[in-house]
Amino acid sequence: MTEPVIPEGILSLDRSSDVSLSEQIYRGFRDAVRKGLLSSGTRLPSTRRLAAMLEVGRNTVNAAYDLLQAEGIIFVRTGAAPRIMNGLPLEGMTHNRSSTARKRSLSKRGILMSDNIRGVGWAFRHGVLQPGAPALDCFPYEEWARCLRRAARLERSPDLQYQNYTGLPALRQQLSRHLAAERGVRADPEQILVTSSMQSSLSLLAQALSDHGDEAWLENPGYLGAKTAFHAAGLKIRPLPTDEDGADVAATDISKSPSKLIYVTPSHHYPLGARMPLARRLALLEAARASGAVILEDDYDSEFLFAGRPVAALYGLAEEGQVIYLGTFSKSLMPGLRVAYCVVPNDLVQPLTQLMRNMGCSANVQAQAALAHFMDSGCYQKHLKQIRQIYRSRGEQLVDTLRSRLGNRIHVEIPTGNVQVSIMFRERIDDVRLAMDLQSHGFAVSPLSNCYLGSDAKSGLIIGFAGATPPQITKGVEILGNLIEAVG
Repeated sequence: MTEPVIPEGILSLDRSSDVSLSEQIYRGFRDAVRKGLLSSGTRLPSTRRLAAMLEVGRNTVNAAYDLLQAEGIIFVRTGAAPRIMNGLPLEGMTHNRSSTARKRSLSKRGILMSDNIRGVGWAFRHGVLQPGAPALDCFPYEEWARCLRRAARLERSPDLQYQNYTGLPALRQQLSRHLAAERGVRADPEQILVTSSMQSSLSLLAQALSDHGDEAWLENPGYLGAKTAFHAAGLKIRPLPTDEDGADVAATDISKSPSKLIYVTPSHHYPLGARMPLARRLALLEAARASGAVILEDDYDSEFLFAGRPVAALYGLAEEGQVIYLGTFSKSLMPGLRVAYCVVPNDLVQPLTQLMRNMGCSANVQAQAALAHFMDSGCYQKHLKQIRQIYRSRGEQLVDTLRSRLGNRIHVEIPTGNVQVSIMFRERIDDVRLAMDLQSHGFAVSPLSNCYLGSDAKSGLIIGFAGATPPQITKGVEILGNLIEAVG
């Protein structure tokens, strides 16, 4: 067993002192324990080893250890190394620390960045029926494991060094092909920045493209991750009205506002699920052009369309630099993969590349390498095809079960895509309290009212279905019905 080494400075012997060497060793260890330099349970060198280290006789060390043991500072067991006694109080330290330590506080910027914008009742921990949670029971673990093993061969590659902060070239190439084929988003691989999450992308862009006090428009109700990013950047958040067709720029004066950013989810509005028709998309582009704003298009789950033809992404309809396109793999694969991306204009590539390096918000390289091979091998498209049908079946079952159990107490639509549905209550119900009660039963739903800006919030729940099995859906809806009846 490797002998322990005493940290430098703990034992310093003065051979000209009137104090004996054994006393100096004893005091050195005692003071080190009092100051917290040696913690409870720390293994000490043997008497032979310490005598050699200090160039003193072994009996000198024995005498010091005897004193330490007599005071209960160390314990010695035959055949084992001496150790600092467990549970020792740090003499003289507790009072000093509590009386003299200065209380630390966050800066104004830190307070903004750490605020819980999602609010009370929002489900942070994983559970059944959690919004945004994918079907991990349908994940292709064997295929993904093969891709990971292949990525592990990169251990001697320069790609693991200080480069590729904006993404592994192989993955950016795959994303370029995928987006062109599936979403009509045509962009060079160099325009695609790979980040660690959608939240990371939003925070990066909010900080980079706006100044404190600028205005930003957010769908109302809208995605709280975008609201969090805008709040942390110190922006004034304006509500963009929505209805059954998604965001409606005609319902506000957005074209006259000197706003910097407009955040929208046109493929499937979050959290209500509406699809924005072409006419509204064109109107939004015109309004953004008039106000000089950049549109942040969150296409977070466009892979899941259960009915109808996909509507072209805003990015494909816009002029260069008007729209930044955002995507993630957290819904189609898993959140823990920690891979998302954004497509930016050519003139922003260089400064955002430097900013990503400065902020250190890059994604794991080996995960990117595995994902690039997963896409190139066809496994990703195969996986999407399989889970689309599963998600559709689970979404329809959830709505059917909700309607059967709760009847006209709620309003809910059959999903045309997405990974969650929103239900609205037709009576006065505290959706925050109800969400927390469901969470206590293991169902991680979230209150719809938290997603609104202003005082006109509607009461309801956001319920995920993609990651829930049919029995879980049935059980969750039954408990929901029982809770509503208990308070009604």
